[in-house]
Amino acid sequence: MIKAIVTDIEGTTSSISFVKEVLFPYAQTHIAEFVRQHQDEAQVKTLLQDVRDTVAAQLTLDQVIAQLLTWIDEDKKVTPLKALQGLIWEEGYHLGAFVGHIYPDVIDNLRAWKASGIDLYVYSSGSVHAQKLLFGHTGHGDLTPLFSGYFDTRIGAKQESVAYSQIAGQIGSSPTNILFLSDIKAELDAARSAGFQTLWLIREGLIDPSAEHRQVADFDQIGDLNG
Repeated sequence: MIKAIVTDIEGTTSSISFVKEVLFPYAQTHIAEFVRQHQDEAQVKTLLQDVRDTVAAQLTLDQVIAQLLTWIDEDKKVTPLKALQGLIWEEGYHLGAFVGHIYPDVIDNLRAWKASGIDLYVYSSGSVHAQKLLFGHTGHGDLTPLFSGYFDTRIGAKQESVAYSQIAGQIGSSPTNILFLSDIKAELDAARSAGFQTLWLIREGLIDPSAEHRQVADFDQIGDLNG
């Protein structure tokens, strides 16, 4: 019986193009200015030190900015970068530069699952702050009340099974009662090895009936989970 659903974001609830073509370029364009303007604020100061600690070097501010831009170019899942991106995106959302993209089929099904008593969670490489911003500023309104919790790389890498074991522990449910949704096979493999049930979202391309994880084109194809 499914008691909780943990969902990925990019390619699962939201289009990859929104993340790659809107959010990432916005952060890349504004990160140098943001860091210089906010470098003395406690939260940002801590994150800048985290960058230095990550590379084990006492970088100047310009070198920290250069390192952040390199990580963006390389699409690195580095925690201080993700946290800074979230702060920059917060400004963008509040300025109305963009709204969070969510597939329509996601919204209807999340609401139905929530109404049926299934707890909903998010697990993404983007920071928890960024996750809440995306779901809180959609074209369909604030969806954050649907979720019971959020997880990011602070709990572990998405392709390592220990992260899913940690998530199950925090949710307080047996892994066998948790369904993980993602578009990345390696993440699904890690979740399954921790005991999770899995579904593979194929937003583009053909469904492979022989795939190692059951594939669906959208949330509508998932159907009644406990029927």
